[in-house]
Amino acid sequence: MNIIQRNIAANFVGNIWQALMGLAFIPLYIKFMGIESYGLIGIFATLQATFVVLNMGLNTALTREMARLSVLSGKEQEMSDLVRSLEVIYWAAAAFIGLFVVIGAPFIAHHWVKASQLSPENIEQALRIMGFAMALQWPSSLYSGGLEGLQTQVLLNFINMGVSTIRGVGALLVLWLVSPTILGFFVWQIIISVINTGILAFFLWQRLPQARNKASFSKVLILGVWRFAAGISGITVLAVILTQLDKIIISKVLSLELFGYYVLASTIAMNLYRVIYSVNSGIYPRLIQLTSLGEEEGLKKTYHKSCQLMSVLILPATGIIAMFSYQIMLIWTQNPLVAENTHFLLSILICGTALNGLMNMPYLLQLSYGWTKLTFMSNLIAVILLGPLIIYATSQYGVNGAAGSWVILNGGYVLFVVPLMHRRILKSEKWSWYWQDVFVPLLAVLLTAGLGRLFLRTQMSQGMTIVYLMVLSIVTLAVTAIITPTTRAWLRGIKLGC
Repeated sequence: MNIIQRNIAANFVGNIWQALMGLAFIPLYIKFMGIESYGLIGIFATLQATFVVLNMGLNTALTREMARLSVLSGKEQEMSDLVRSLEVIYWAAAAFIGLFVVIGAPFIAHHWVKASQLSPENIEQALRIMGFAMALQWPSSLYSGGLEGLQTQVLLNFINMGVSTIRGVGALLVLWLVSPTILGFFVWQIIISVINTGILAFFLWQRLPQARNKASFSKVLILGVWRFAAGISGITVLAVILTQLDKIIISKVLSLELFGYYVLASTIAMNLYRVIYSVNSGIYPRLIQLTSLGEEEGLKKTYHKSCQLMSVLILPATGIIAMFSYQIMLIWTQNPLVAENTHFLLSILICGTALNGLMNMPYLLQLSYGWTKLTFMSNLIAVILLGPLIIYATSQYGVNGAAGSWVILNGGYVLFVVPLMHRRILKSEKWSWYWQDVFVPLLAVLLTAGLGRLFLRTQMSQGMTIVYLMVLSIVTLAVTAIITPTTRAWLRGIKLGC
């Protein structure tokens, strides 16, 4: 197993485990605290996603620089100084985030969210605790980016698995044994944020190559990565507008209860990114190395293999979840009301997320060349054209309109951005991406999962439904893997090896 395969395998196991830890406890959180309190957890997630604009693309820049410098000799001091420089900026941003949320808590509690069970005073107090938790968690993305660039995904995923387990189990114990309130939940988030950030910082500094001198802040190094980071920052700002505007509007115009349902469906759909990032983190450093060395033929092969692997991993799961969303939500929550209010949303959101996932590898290919202009301009056009659509659809059609906007946005990326990218990078590979990398596995999923949907009987018990969905999921994944060229060759290699 080469380093790319090892990293992808580690990322896949780690992210799937984190997804399971995140999803397993949600029904219990709702049981202890209620759907309104879970809506506040959605506010927490929305604020975290919105503050990504302060990231300024620096964690992505660090990943790129660590991967690039790691294959060049005599760069040990530069690597250490760069980490120190970005670390200073990140902790300053963390302090600003915490202060901003604490100061803004009264406005959000009294003038933004609409709650019927939680008092504005309790919401305000919870928001203040959120601010501290976000500030302490914020620098962890920088340290994770550095470890990814050093291709230490096995270690990184071991840490993430441990922290996610402690986060979920600890929160449940706090709600069960100490305080079944949203305040108790967020106090635990402060504790786990300190643990997470501290561990990641320790191991990043430990894994950096030994430098001659003590690491120090360097304006020169910051300026060296600033152009790339600025491009990423611009992309991020626009992406935050496109991905969070629906949630911001819903949290304002609808009740905290309805927002909680939307967040619940969105949480499941967004967990597809666990699989997406498993491939991204393993492939991105290698794409950077290949572009740095000018190995275009190797880059072409790696690109298509990665795109096909992405399709095989995310499309079967998307098909099953979209076609059986009501059954899945009912089995998971054991609550018919929750299932009825979330299943259609889940079907729409998971399709939009899958389309976004298909675009991740073309996006990483652009970043490996240091080319950020295309994604920035496409996001800018999307904000101009689709921003008003998102506002209108969400305001007029509520949660369903918001979910539909997510599909339209990512469908536009697939149709228009990929051809534009391949006019400059890997110019002859556009149709290979559409046909072999996307359409072939998608057709396999639609036929297999679609037939499975036709044969589902409504009178099945929950136990039989679980077995049926598990078998159908395995069959859909197997058929997709066999039909897709890259995974078919890999499976043939395993068979010959046996």
